[in-house]
Amino acid sequence: MTPPVNTQPDADGIDRRGMLRCMAWVGTGVIWTVSGGVAASRAFGAPAAPDKKATFSFVQISDSHLGFAKEPNKDVAATLRTTVARINALPEPPAFVLHTGDVTHLAKPAEFDAAAEVLKGVKAGTVHYVPGEHDFDGDGNKEYLERYGKGTQGLGWYSFDHKGVHFVALVNVADAKSGSGAGGLGTIGADQLAWLKKDLAGLKDSAPVVVFAHVPLWTVHEKWGWGTRDAEQALELLKRFGSVTVLNGHIHQVLQKVEGKVTFHTARSTAFPQSEPGKGTPGPVRDLPAGKLKSVIGLTTVSYLETPGSLAVVDSTLE
Repeated sequence: MTPPVNTQPDADGIDRRGMLRCMAWVGTGVIWTVSGGVAASRAFGAPAAPDKKATFSFVQISDSHLGFAKEPNKDVAATLRTTVARINALPEPPAFVLHTGDVTHLAKPAEFDAAAEVLKGVKAGTVHYVPGEHDFDGDGNKEYLERYGKGTQGLGWYSFDHKGVHFVALVNVADAKSGSGAGGLGTIGADQLAWLKKDLAGLKDSAPVVVFAHVPLWTVHEKWGWGTRDAEQALELLKRFGSVTVLNGHIHQVLQKVEGKVTFHTARSTAFPQSEPGKGTPGPVRDLPAGKLKSVIGLTTVSYLETPGSLAVVDSTLE
């Protein structure tokens, strides 16, 4: 497990108020368990605590980019199939899968179809989606919403409950062509914030909440658009809850921050890695050493356990 990064006051792109754990290129495969509203985790292959029984588990995957066919991964469908195989090999099937966006690379119908063909093999109750910016087609998010928009609000935001845990799906990737008004990449927007306030109003303070969206809800690296500009307004609505877990994608690497009662976690891509924040340029890392791709892409499996303390993340690889 990677130790915490001690950030300096002038560190670019790191929120200085909390703890950051950066495991950018060290593999994948984390099992999170959910019981009593407290999250805990272990690596794939590690035994569960003998006296702890998860109420349920779920898997987060992200940034599959179906349609991408360049270095370092010319067959993203194959690595997505490998990810599905890892999910299906878990000792206990997850209750569901959360996909935190960029299902496709160019929002083409054939790319959505290809992703659906692979993901229909997941042995879980269902797959819940939020869009990434690559899933927007410039026509009001039409292609995405035709497939995943049933029962959602606006451009695809919604919530659901599972065994006492409240899940909130946010959309923070809308652009000017999507009909979202004052939205944009890294913006939740006034309409969605108003919906969120109403959605949370009926919950008790003790209710555990899991929020998932594509772009991180904290500023990882502002110059690259790795953050959500109005995230503080959403977090203000969430601060009364005793347990909040925020799951994101977009940056194709694992970063974790714990701030008060909120744990932030970004997931690795199933397609390709991106550069570490502020190092080089954003986009696919194309010069990976031969045979190293599967060590830098993957998935996160989440469960709730009745254990105190903040969420911890341990990674293993797809190799």
